[in-house]
Parts: sequence; structure tokens; C-alpha cells
Amino acid sequence: MWEVVKESKVSKLNQPVLIVGLPGIGNVGKLCGDFLVEELKAKKILSFFSYTLPQTVFVTENNLIELPRIEMYLKQFNGKAKNDLLFLVGDIQPMNEESSHKFCQTMITLLKEFEGNEIITLGGIGQQNVPEKPKVYCTGTDKETIKQFTKLPAVEENIFGVVGPIMGISGLLPGLAKRQGLTAAILLAETFGHPMYLGLPGAKEVLRVLNAKFSLNLDLQQMDKEINRIEKESLKRTKELEKIMRPANNQTSGRETSYIG
Repeated sequence: MWEVVKESKVSKLNQPVLIVGLPGIGNVGKLCGDFLVEELKAKKILSFFSYTLPQTVFVTENNLIELPRIEMYLKQFNGKAKNDLLFLVGDIQPMNEESSHKFCQTMITLLKEFEGNEIITLGGIGQQNVPEKPKVYCTGTDKETIKQFTKLPAVEENIFGVVGPIMGISGLLPGLAKRQGLTAAILLAETFGHPMYLGLPGAKEVLRVLNAKFSLNLDLQQMDKEINRIEKESLKRTKELEKIMRPANNQTSGRETSYIG
């Protein structure tokens, strides 16, 4: 169901960690993923295609058409004593349950082929009001993995009762990873639950956590400067796709969707 297209050659990786930043509530995950790829100058290594993606194309600024994208990027650290990083980013998430499960299995298989065993998914927690200072919550496959994050400043461990089911790839991928012996963490930032709200404050808090964990030396002030371009180039697509997907989502027997990552 999912076709994997190799975009460039990959040499042996150093215990890579897969970081997933796809569209969701407040686009927190997508903002983080796109910024990390841009700031770290990550290299595109894979792209993904499925006939289950929306029946639509975008018209680009140079008046050409382009299908919705899901891509994987790589940042290697030249043999330094730190993990290489894989970034899964894109315009959309898989659109139904079967497609989502098969997509996640494809990601797990690829990570194992790269000899990695850790996944971090990023997302938002929809709130009724704009949070003044968004909190970041962590959950995951095991207590030791969670502890690696909660020992960092401003990461909350007590997430039970704060969120309901974590739907979408942000929740499903870690769940399937645990079933297959991999470790995974989910970082969720508070954000306003309105579909037109851009969760930049929450995204910056998640980036602070990743910056501390992986010593990335990110220039978070640069994120404020980049956001207009990021929004123009990619988030507009997400909003358009949400409009297309909404009728299908409304047919899911009234299930709660406010915690889709």
C-alpha cells in the first residue's frame, strides 16, 4: 500500500532516532519537524506514496502541480558521539485506519533496517483557550524512556487525565513500536484547539526539549523569523487538506478527534 522512493544514498547510521513531525492539532508536530529539517540542513533520503492519499494536487508558485508529500530526512553528525536523526515530515497523515497501520509498519521496518530502535513523535493537546505558557507532556512505551525526558526542564510526566486517546500517527506509531520491541516517546504541547490556530508557542517548547536532549544548538529566535515562510510554503497545504479530509473524519461514528497529534 505504501511505495518507498529512495531519494539519495544513505551510509551506515549511528543508532538513528526517528522524530515524527506530521500535521495535527495546532500543527505543533509539523512546525517542529519542518523547522528541524530546515535549521539542521537535513538531507532528503526517502519519499512515500500511496493510492490512499487524497485525490488532489497542489498548484505551486511556479504554476506546476504537485502531489501531497510525506518525506524522510536525515541529519548525520560526522561520527560524533551522538545519535543520527531521521525526520518524518509532510503535508498530511494517512487517511484511514488500514493505511495508517501499514504506514507505521513501513516506518518501523525502515528504522530497523537503519539499525535504530527509538522513535519520538510530536503533537499538540487541544485546549479551549490559548495557553499563556504551553506545557509539554511526555508519555511513552516504558518508564525509563519517559524519564529521559521528564528529567529535562519543563517536561510534565503526569499526563493521565490531561489527554484522551492519542490518535493518528503520533499515537499509533509508538503503540506498534512497543509491540515490536522498540522504544518510543510522545511529546505533546498544549495549544489552542481551533483549526485555524498555528501552535507556534507550543512548538517552540517542544523544540526546547529536543534541543536539550540532543544538544542541537538550535537558534529558536530564528523560528520566529522563519515562520512566515514555513506557513506560506507548507502550512497552507495542510489547511487545504484538512478541508478535504473533514467530511471523511465526520463519518467516524462521532469518535473524539481532538487528540490527533
